[in-house]
Amino acid sequence: MPVTLTDIRAAHRRIAGGVIVSPCPHSIPLSEITGADVACKLDNFQRTGSFKERGARNALLRLPAAARRRGVIAASAGNHALGLAYHGQLLGVPVTVVMPDYAPLIKITTCQRLGANVLVRGRDFAEARAEADRLVAAEGLTYIHGFDAPDIIAGQGTMGLEILEQVPDVEAIVCPVGGGGLIAGLSLAVKSLRPGVKVIGVESVATGNLAAALRARHPVIVPRRATLADGLATLTVGANAFALARRHVDQVVSVGENWISLAILRMLELEKTVVEGAAAAPLAALMAGRLPKLRGRKVVLVVGGGNIDPAILSRVIEKGLVNDGRLTRFTARISDRPGGLAMLCRVIAEAGASIKDIAHDRAFSGPDVYEVHADCTVETRDRAHIAALYRALKRNGFPLVVAK
Repeated sequence: MPVTLTDIRAAHRRIAGGVIVSPCPHSIPLSEITGADVACKLDNFQRTGSFKERGARNALLRLPAAARRRGVIAASAGNHALGLAYHGQLLGVPVTVVMPDYAPLIKITTCQRLGANVLVRGRDFAEARAEADRLVAAEGLTYIHGFDAPDIIAGQGTMGLEILEQVPDVEAIVCPVGGGGLIAGLSLAVKSLRPGVKVIGVESVATGNLAAALRARHPVIVPRRATLADGLATLTVGANAFALARRHVDQVVSVGENWISLAILRMLELEKTVVEGAAAAPLAALMAGRLPKLRGRKVVLVVGGGNIDPAILSRVIEKGLVNDGRLTRFTARISDRPGGLAMLCRVIAEAGASIKDIAHDRAFSGPDVYEVHADCTVETRDRAHIAALYRALKRNGFPLVVAK
């Protein structure tokens, strides 16, 4: 059954009070760094940290009474599972979720805390789905697809209605794309009411599900690769989602993992908000220059989730600092006599850089027993500052090997 604007409006009324109307504030700092007039739709402020609550609550409320009693099941890398677990608990519906083994630990433990029966099975989404299908047949549970069920798509589309109310002069909406349920519902809502608003999808170069489907003219399997944007790693877009997206989405771009890590850092520093990789993709696309026609235009970035593993976040921050030219690592050959290290430190300090970490390597520093390799990690301002630091070190007689 195709999804319509009437379905999305009904979903909006149905989930009211159970799902917050997330804020969509204007961002001065993001506007400054991208050249667009940027607002952020902050669905990472939902109770479980993701837009997935919209579709989950709508789908659960649409279940017949008998199906509610038996319970529901889904295969999910995390956010759909969280939405089902939370709203299942509120509505008294038993929830089982099957997660692939790459699901972030924070999403697994949060689902368990919310009362869901969590099963970690399979190397990818397809294997997790196969286990969920087995349990549907064995236990009579209702499967709720995370991005292709019509009720899910209608629920996600409620975000489009909210954006049009909150930013009535919006000219473009930039939205992350994994399985396609969000962009399908959002684009249907937006294009039905404001056909002139551009809807643009952003994928990681490691995913590319919608772009591949558009090339083939039907959903195709895209082999999984490691990505910071785990929420986009669904292997394929849904058939229902694709049927809507291909009609209503104006453009799809991809962005590199380094830009995603830098966008996570920018959101943390400039917007004081934690986002996961998928939610950072729209900002990453603007920062990377993938959407030059949006300069000077009123743009809403869909910030879909904030459920990033804290252990991963710390690594992402460091990678972001490296990509930003604010952290560099090099090996300098110095004298192992008294004063050799002091001279190196003085040159670094005079260049305005700060040593974060330093280690000596004597065993592999070459045949001269009076020389030592100093492995240095140094904080800098930007890439120009790094270049100036390296010039100063070479002028003062310190041969360098720079880490890549």
